[in-house]
Amino acid sequence: MTSRSLFLASVSLLPLALVIDSTGQSQPAPSAPIVLHAAPLLDVKTGRIVKPGEILVQGERIVEVGSSVKRPAGAEVIDLGDRTLLPGLIDAHIHLFLHPGAEDLQTVQESVPQRTITATLAARDDLMAGFTAERDMGTEGAGSADTAVRDAINEGRIPGPRLRISGNAINILGGHEDALGYNPEQRVLPNANYANNADELVGVMRQQFKEGADFIKIYETGADSLRDGKLVTPYQYTEPQLEAAVKEAARLNRRVAVHATGEPGTLFAAEAGVASIDHADQLSDQTMRLMKEKQIFAVPTFTIFEYFAEHAATPQRGAREHQMLDVKAQEFKKQVAAGVPMAVGSDVGPFPHGTQAREFVLMVKYGMSPLAVLQADLLNGAKLLAWDGQIGSLEPGYLADVIAVAGDPLQDVSVLQNVSFVMKGGVVFKK
Repeated sequence: MTSRSLFLASVSLLPLALVIDSTGQSQPAPSAPIVLHAAPLLDVKTGRIVKPGEILVQGERIVEVGSSVKRPAGAEVIDLGDRTLLPGLIDAHIHLFLHPGAEDLQTVQESVPQRTITATLAARDDLMAGFTAERDMGTEGAGSADTAVRDAINEGRIPGPRLRISGNAINILGGHEDALGYNPEQRVLPNANYANNADELVGVMRQQFKEGADFIKIYETGADSLRDGKLVTPYQYTEPQLEAAVKEAARLNRRVAVHATGEPGTLFAAEAGVASIDHADQLSDQTMRLMKEKQIFAVPTFTIFEYFAEHAATPQRGAREHQMLDVKAQEFKKQVAAGVPMAVGSDVGPFPHGTQAREFVLMVKYGMSPLAVLQADLLNGAKLLAWDGQIGSLEPGYLADVIAVAGDPLQDVSVLQNVSFVMKGGVVFKK
């Protein structure tokens, strides 16, 4: 089937009738009840497999879950056979506006309208892969165009996951995502917004919130290097500067996430009380203790490191990327042993959207059990995206975000790479 046919097939499953709810968002009009039936169902909180498993869905919500549920008059029964029912997946670190290829060049050569089309197609691909909620960690130079994508999904005009968005990330002059290595006379724009002190941070944040951001993403470290097997990375903001950003976000009941790979930037972020430390390649004992105490999530993003290692431009670069991945894997084992809270994010964008379930496989490979990874993804992910009590579990009152896979993910987590059924908010998008 062509990409266009896939798109039309997915759109055809969108609800034709919409109603406006009290928040001003368009929602599917009430439809007939749906009963999902399958041989097994995963209770992610307990790790228990329910056999058989059934879910009663009314409108956008789950009404009942168990081995046998009511069948109201007129209910549609969808029998998924021996597939396993579980909550829709969550990716806490994505980039809808990126695609495979030279990242710096695509952000310079491609217009914002062109990149917004790319993001629209990426959102569809992620949803069809079973990811019903995601956190977009920066448009990489496309400004607040992610606001339009999120809103179009919420209004039912395009298929895609529930989104938490950050607009452009924030960076210092000459920092990790600045336009480095170009002719200065060309004045190539950076992939993030400049802020060089606490006052500028607050000013940029207020502009991003005005343009629709749900949270703030800050680059705290970079560029990275390895010296004698140890990660070395300069910090970009001091702890007081990050604390000012966290306080400004909290004033509006929002959060701050940081790109931070190593010390001392990771410690500054933990001391400031950010919501998540993304990548988290190396964490000191003090940083891990603070993260555990404050329930700050580490988001490892193994998949992007593996992808860069296997798609390096030169053998020398590939060797460096593999060494970085090895260091990261060893450090991850220490973090798991220390009880650092984990969430699951892949950094998809530089590698193809819709393939990021590889992250589950790698987190198991490097030291977590399949159940622990699923709980990190679904329970911790829901908390990180501020949708706890709404998504991440199959319970009455929760949003009906449900997927099905062939096989038992507790025995073989790789089955999450082939999702055969996707429901979001009670609407079937893949069957």
